[in-house]
Amino acid sequence: MGYYYFDFRDTEKQNIRGLLVSLLAQLCAKSDSCYDILSKLYSKNNAGSQQPNNRSLTECLKKILQLPLQPMIFIIVDAVDECPNSSRFPNVAREEVLDLLDELLKLNLPYLRICVTSRPEADILGVLESLASHHMSLHDENGQKIGILDYISSVVRSDRVMQKWKPEDQQLVIDILSAKAGGM
Repeated sequence: MGYYYFDFRDTEKQNIRGLLVSLLAQLCAKSDSCYDILSKLYSKNNAGSQQPNNRSLTECLKKILQLPLQPMIFIIVDAVDECPNSSRFPNVAREEVLDLLDELLKLNLPYLRICVTSRPEADILGVLESLASHHMSLHDENGQKIGILDYISSVVRSDRVMQKWKPEDQQLVIDILSAKAGGM
């Protein structure tokens, strides 16, 4: 299993390179045959004195995923929406990540499962909906909305300053924040 979180607080963890390096390290820590593939990449890059480019890292990951007799492999990619997105050239971080996910899924490996989480942003939905075998949006789920409402109510009613407000003002804050939460 490999897990990666695109951390909104760390710009180094908001791009394809962070994802690739992390997945390679996690997968190679569990398997000698995976480690051998990564070791060859290390050797090709002058024993680590040069950094491999993203394409080399991608090809290394694909080779690892395509090893024969693989057990079930789960890759969880969390918070893709935290990758920067703009119309600049060359590809922006988010587009590169979405292209990688597309590439991995097109390998059609029966033992590979990829779970991607994100806010429902148009560019992400546009790519992932066509690739996904299963799709679920928590933003529209009643349980999610109730959880958000409960959390906001709890904060408003327990805050020392807000406790002094009129009940109708407290309720107004709860109603507005709950309506604007958008499932988050």
